[in-house]
Amino acid sequence: MAKPQKRYVCQACGSVSHRWAGQCADCAEWNTLVEEAGGTVTPFQAKHNLQSGGRAFQLVGLDAEIALPERMPSGIAELDRALGGGFVEGSATLIGGDPGIGKSTLLLQAAAKMALAGLPVVYVSGEEAADQVRLRARRLGLGNAPLQLAAATSTRDILTTLGQGRPPALLVIDSIQTMHSDLIEGAPGTVSQVRASAQELIRFAKERGTAVVLVGHVTKDGSIAGPRVLEHMVDTVLSFEGERSHQYRILRAIKNRFGGTDEIGVFAMVAEGLAEISNPSALFLTQRDEGVTGTTVFPALEGTRPVLVEIQALVVRLASGATPRRAVVGWDSGRLAMVLAVLEARCGLSFSTSEVYLNIAGGYRVQDPAADMAVAAALVSALSERPVPVDAVAFGEIALSGEIRPVAHGALRLKEASKLGFERALVPAAMTEDKSGLKLAGFKTLGAFVDHMLGRG
Repeated sequence: MAKPQKRYVCQACGSVSHRWAGQCADCAEWNTLVEEAGGTVTPFQAKHNLQSGGRAFQLVGLDAEIALPERMPSGIAELDRALGGGFVEGSATLIGGDPGIGKSTLLLQAAAKMALAGLPVVYVSGEEAADQVRLRARRLGLGNAPLQLAAATSTRDILTTLGQGRPPALLVIDSIQTMHSDLIEGAPGTVSQVRASAQELIRFAKERGTAVVLVGHVTKDGSIAGPRVLEHMVDTVLSFEGERSHQYRILRAIKNRFGGTDEIGVFAMVAEGLAEISNPSALFLTQRDEGVTGTTVFPALEGTRPVLVEIQALVVRLASGATPRRAVVGWDSGRLAMVLAVLEARCGLSFSTSEVYLNIAGGYRVQDPAADMAVAAALVSALSERPVPVDAVAFGEIALSGEIRPVAHGALRLKEASKLGFERALVPAAMTEDKSGLKLAGFKTLGAFVDHMLGRG
């Protein structure tokens, strides 16, 4: 008789081990191995003839004429921007974010607006009762939307119910960690349950043409909980970011098989729900009536959207012998250390006896290397107490040699700055094309830029 085989599955990475250990050998996480039911050990494994018993399928060429997938607008322009134009029929979308960030609110608003547009939409909640979802819809002013609600956690029950009639155009599952499949043993939220439930829902989406949206929990480090294979199974992965102490939220596309990545949608959490921010540049800029030392405006780029943000720096001189501190919010601390080192080695400035604080205003996070020059301008301004002109923006990448290198989409950045009333731009010298009407000041090296900031040349 076949002997049952024990196996232990890591709840962080999904790796399988045949004996329990305190630490996962693959991802090095502690206390994540959970016993799950496995297969059986057979004394003999039969060899399969791979050339028989299968089903032949048809091969097509790249030049085959096929219809492009149709998109369904969600009724929320910022959500459609992150998706690449709307939901695609038969697609699977995964959206993750911190608790209380507004994932359920955003999807409820989108589902209600699509239902008001005449599309059949189903919202299934595994965390709240249907009455709770109804109360939230009334608070958002969407209580009259013909949206179908359900509170269920069984994947089999959900698919059986939806398979009885016309399949919905959109199915929202909130959340995938609460779903369970009776084909797999284990509690909801385990790796095997999340993988099996998601696989059944995605197969339903592909067969019936329903756009499925899965809400995913996140871990303490910000990654989506459950197996990493879940992100590979879906077509689109969206990350909903923001601080609960701030009212602003950013919806970022991490993966999109039907559109570009790194597109963002910007929202503000208000009493009526999530409101769209059509001009995020004005959102992240403070009132700049007069020059303030240590502040610079940087035209960042998110996908195809330029966003102007304010970079703030503070330099505090310390008494001799004290250890200086470096604190960064919204930017890479390692890149700040590099910019400080280049300023000291190539430009003769000294930050070794000063504390340095750097902040991106509005809770925004910048990952664009073009921010180097704007950060350097803010640091030099804070150190010398000479403000950067209020009508100027700065961007450019700094090399370790002190060279200022050009960056991509410079014309798009300048156009956004001109639209918001800026008149000057501090840019790399290699940048010559400009149709925005701004007055450009180009610099080849960081030393020349610092001399300009300090009024030496």
